[in-house]
Amino acid sequence: MTMKAPVTLLFVVLALQGELCAQPNDLLTRIWTGVQQAQNKFTSGCGKITETRTSKLLLKPLVFHGKFCFEGMARFALEYSEPDSVRIRFNGDYLNVTVGDDRHTEIMKVGASVRRTQSYFSKENSIENLRKNFAIDVREDGQTFEMKLVPRSARFGAALNYLVVKLGKGDFLPRSLEVDGKSGVNSVFLIDITSVNSTIAPGTFEVSRPK
Repeated sequence: MTMKAPVTLLFVVLALQGELCAQPNDLLTRIWTGVQQAQNKFTSGCGKITETRTSKLLLKPLVFHGKFCFEGMARFALEYSEPDSVRIRFNGDYLNVTVGDDRHTEIMKVGASVRRTQSYFSKENSIENLRKNFAIDVREDGQTFEMKLVPRSARFGAALNYLVVKLGKGDFLPRSLEVDGKSGVNSVFLIDITSVNSTIAPGTFEVSRPK
């Protein structure tokens, strides 16, 4: 699996997060209310991330350590420093992936796709769309809320077996994300948000565009 695959799926999770909780039961209503409050309260943030990647083709799990920052739903930066240098930037329309010594950056125009997914799950029939595309299980797990999404439709099921998102009960911020892909690769992202609503350095979300 290339680096862009789990990142693209992460965008899907972010696009869905606001809608997957809007179903009529008490637990989901609690989560929905908390997520909405968190989105209004925490408009930006930075933190640390650890990805553990497993596959039958790997002799042992690969563990990546890095840091990230976000601003709203349209600006995101992720940089892995170990074991290899990988830098990912998303800013509105373009996703940049740079591996190694900055000699080559892959530029992908994904903004329209992200906005289309967000729109698909934010219209008046969003719940019907969500139920049509995913089987959803939501539960309390210790200090977190856990949400598992299993694709029903080929639209998402072609690349994805399931997603699991965990949110903190106190602040409704993400604690972890598990992405299990059809490629046989499973990635678990442990997320530690260390600052919110803080000043983010200029250029953090700067991306290259096609010349």
